[in-house]
Amino acid sequence: MSIGSFASRSGLTASALRFYADARLLLPAEVDPDSGYRFYGEDQLERAVLLRQLREIGMPLATAKSVLDAGRNEAVRLVDQHVDAVVSGATAARQQAAVIKAALAAEPAVVVVALSGPVLAAAIEQVLTATTDEPDIAVLGGVRFESDTGAVTVTATDRYRLSTRTLVTADPTAATWAATVNGEDLRSCLGDLRRTPLARIEATEQGMWIRLPDRGDRHCRLLPEPFPDYRSMLDALPAVTTRVEASKSSLLRALEERPADRVSMHVTEAGVTVLDNRGGPDTGVHLPARVSGPSIEAWFEMTTLYPAISTAIGADVLLDLRGPAQPATVRSADHGDLTTLAMPTKPHPRDNTTNPKGKDT
Repeated sequence: MSIGSFASRSGLTASALRFYADARLLLPAEVDPDSGYRFYGEDQLERAVLLRQLREIGMPLATAKSVLDAGRNEAVRLVDQHVDAVVSGATAARQQAAVIKAALAAEPAVVVVALSGPVLAAAIEQVLTATTDEPDIAVLGGVRFESDTGAVTVTATDRYRLSTRTLVTADPTAATWAATVNGEDLRSCLGDLRRTPLARIEATEQGMWIRLPDRGDRHCRLLPEPFPDYRSMLDALPAVTTRVEASKSSLLRALEERPADRVSMHVTEAGVTVLDNRGGPDTGVHLPARVSGPSIEAWFEMTTLYPAISTAIGADVLLDLRGPAQPATVRSADHGDLTTLAMPTKPHPRDNTTNPKGKDT
C-alpha cells in the first residue's frame, strides 16, 4: 500500500513514517527506484501501531526500538520501566514546583505538630485504604487531618467505609488546624516518612509540608472541597445491639476462603458463621467468638468488609453491630485509636425469609 494509505491505517503521518524510516525503526517494504515512492505491507501495521503508541506515552526512540525488537516479556518489562520513570519524574517535578511556588509566594508556614515518622506513616497508610478515585468527588481521594491540643486525627472515607485514627502527641507546639490532604501526595511520602524518627507538619494556605530531616521536605496539596461531616454521622449512630470479639486472623482466613462479592456475618451466642452468596447455610465457616447481645445477620460487600478487618490493630477485633441496615464498627479489642465503619448491603435472596426488611444502604 502507498505511504498515504499506510499512514491513514496506522495513525502515523507520512512525515513521521519517513522519519522512522530514516531512524531505521520502520523501513518501507519497497521503494520505487525511479520515483522514490515508498510502499508498506499489511504485516507492518502491527509494528507501526505499536510504535505510535510507544511514542504517545513519551518513550524515547532508542527505548522504543528496543521494545519493537524484543520478545513479549522483555517488551512488557521495558514499558513498565519507562512508565515508572515517568511517574517518578512527575512526582519529583511536583515536589520541586511546590518548593518554587512557596518561594515565589513567600507563604508563611505554621508549625502544626511534630510526630514520630513511623507512627504517622502507619496511621496514614491505614486510613488510605478507605479512599477512592472518583473524579467527580475528589475529596473521597483525600485524607482529613485535624490537629488539636494533644491529638492528631486522620480520616478517610469512600462512602461505604470510613476509617479514622487518632494519634496522641505530647508536642507542646501543636496548633489547631484542619484540612483535607491529597491522598496520592501522602502515599508518595510514606517510604521516607517510615524512616524518619521525628517528622514535623507545617501548614500553608495552599498545602501541607512534611519536614523530614536528612530526607528532604515533602509537599502535599490540599483539596478545596468540603470533607463529609463524619463527626455528625458518628454522633447520630444508633446504639450497638450486638458486640463480637473474635480473632482477626481467623476472620480474615474465613473471608479469604470465600471468593465472593458479598459475605454474611451470622452472629449467635455460639459464635460467628461467615457465609457467602454462592452456597447454602451449611457451607459457612464457623468461628468461636465472644458475643454479647441478640443474634443478628448482616451482609457486606467483600471489598468493604475485608479491608476494614485487615487494617485493624492487634490480634483480636471488636465488631459492633447495630442491625442489618446500619453501619458496623470494626476496631481493635486492645487499641481504640483506629476505628473503621463498614456499611452493610442487601441480604442475599435466599436470606429474605429470615431478614425480609434487609435493604440496600
